[in-house]
Amino acid sequence: MAAEKFDANNSARVLAEALPYIRRFHGKTIVIKYGGNAMVDEQLKRGFARDVTLMKLVGMNPVVVHGGGPQIGSLLERMGKKSEFVEGLRVTDRETIDIVEMVLGGLVNKEIVALVNSQGGRAVGLSGKDGDLIRARKLVLQQANPDAGEETIDIGHVGEVESVNPEVVETLDEGNFIPVIAPIGVGADGQTYNINADTVAGKLAVTLKAEKLILLTNTLGVLDAAGQLLTGLTCSEVEGLIQAGVISDGMLPKVRCAVEAVSGGVGTATISDGQVPHATLLETLTDEGVGTLIHP
Repeated sequence: MAAEKFDANNSARVLAEALPYIRRFHGKTIVIKYGGNAMVDEQLKRGFARDVTLMKLVGMNPVVVHGGGPQIGSLLERMGKKSEFVEGLRVTDRETIDIVEMVLGGLVNKEIVALVNSQGGRAVGLSGKDGDLIRARKLVLQQANPDAGEETIDIGHVGEVESVNPEVVETLDEGNFIPVIAPIGVGADGQTYNINADTVAGKLAVTLKAEKLILLTNTLGVLDAAGQLLTGLTCSEVEGLIQAGVISDGMLPKVRCAVEAVSGGVGTATISDGQVPHATLLETLTDEGVGTLIHP
């Protein structure tokens, strides 16, 4: 097949469009939650690593928080252990938390670090345990029980963020490194906790006073009742869509995370389709982006 003809005018337009965004985000922190199919497809993985490297080279401070649910599930299955979920959260017993920490803090984290470094970046892998980055507490779930009112559900070593100590991330940023963070936290009791990666990304964005939060997902973004992409929403408009039932199920935690981040001082938050090649750059350096922008 003949190579596609080079379009000089289009390339020049794209570069010119990117310039004001490079100026705007120069020296600013951008937190990216990286997960879903973008972490599985080889071409998308390499593209993401290039995008993050480019962002750092033009003066931005990208901070990556990653998930790893499919990889955890795959290893548990190979070990003959069934995955259980309650309200979308993985039930994490003592044996499972060891596997979660091994996969997130080891296999997945180091693969992302190696990919970024292979593209010319300088990535450093962390978990929330490093530098006392993420202090966690046990997440307590309450479910309605028709016979006994509210019932407490114990899902094991699943946590929520109690506090974030940004010193280690800020030190890496200043040293021209790219932090890559696994969403593992440690409690005051010394216990290890598995934390939702979206939640960690949102809390970290607020603590770091990030200019932008990008949540990469497996969907286009926030859709209206007719299934059409909503490209821009205010926090109050999001609440209206939740009350109307338009935003529900798996999109709810991501949207709430984005709203909490923006309400906490983050400039904007974007929910984008990580299956789109170079989605991170498109959300950062172009006028239209590819997902839903949530702003104050």
